Amino acid sequence: MSGEGGRRVHDGAEHGGQVTDGAAVDHYADDYEGFEDFDRLALDRSGQAEAFDAIGDRYDEAFPHKDGQVSAGQWLADALAPGSRVLDVGCGTGLPTGRQLVEAGHELVGIDISPGMLALARENVPAATFHQADIVDLRAGGRYGPGGARDLGEFDAIVAFFSLLMLPRPEIPYALRALRGLLRPGGLLALAMVEADVDDFALPFLGNSVRVSGYLRDELRRVVRDAGFEIAAEDSHSYAPASTDVPPEIQLYLHCRRSV
Repeated sequence: MSGEGGRRVHDGAEHGGQVTDGAAVDHYADDYEGFEDFDRLALDRSGQAEAFDAIGDRYDEAFPHKDGQVSAGQWLADALAPGSRVLDVGCGTGLPTGRQLVEAGHELVGIDISPGMLALARENVPAATFHQADIVDLRAGGRYGPGGARDLGEFDAIVAFFSLLMLPRPEIPYALRALRGLLRPGGLLALAMVEADVDDFALPFLGNSVRVSGYLRDELRRVVRDAGFEIAAEDSHSYAPASTDVPPEIQLYLHCRRSV
C-alpha cells in the first residue's frame, strides 16, 4: 500500500534450521566473507564516512520532520520489555531514534562509520554507548560480532533506519543475516529503506556525493524474508526533505521479527 502513512499487515512465513546429527544447521549464517567484494569494503566505505563527516548536523536540518521514523521507533519502544538492549545501526546524530529509545527506558548501543556523526550522537544521547564500526564488523567473527574481539553480545532489537541503503545491493542480504545473528530468538528489527530500483548509485547529497542502493517494495520484502525475518507490518511515507539538494522520496518502514 503506497501513500502517506499506508500500512499493511503480513503473515510472515516460518523459517528454521534443519537438524543434522543432533545439531541445528542455521540456514541464515551470514557468511559475509562470501560477498565477492568483501576485501574492498573498508576502502569503498571510506568515502561514505568522509561525506557524512562533512554533512554533520546539516543532516537533521535537511530532514526536520521524521514522522515515519518516529512512528517506527515508537512501535519498537512499545513492543519491548523495559530495559531491553537495542542496537542502532547507522545511528547518525542519534536523533530522533536514539534519544527516543533511551527516553523509553531501553539500553541503546549505536554504531556508525562517521566519527563526526558519532560525536554529535554522544552529545545528543549521552546515556547511550556508541562505537565507530561498520556493519561488516558485526558479522560472526567480526570485530564487534559474535566471537569477535569486541563482541557486543545479543540484542532484543535492532533498528536500521536508512543505513542499509548505503551498501551495494549484493551486500544487503549478507548484512541482514549478520543483524539476525545478533538478535535473540524472536528479536525485533525495525528497518527503513527508500523505495528505489537502484544499485550503488552515486547521488548528490547536501553538497557531497554518496552511493545508495534500494529495492522496489516487493523485492525488499523477499530479501528480508530470505534473510530469516518475518514481516509483521509495514508503513510507507511520501517524504519531501527541507533541502532542495535532496530529492523527494518514498520511505518504507518494515516491522520485522527474527524467525525461529
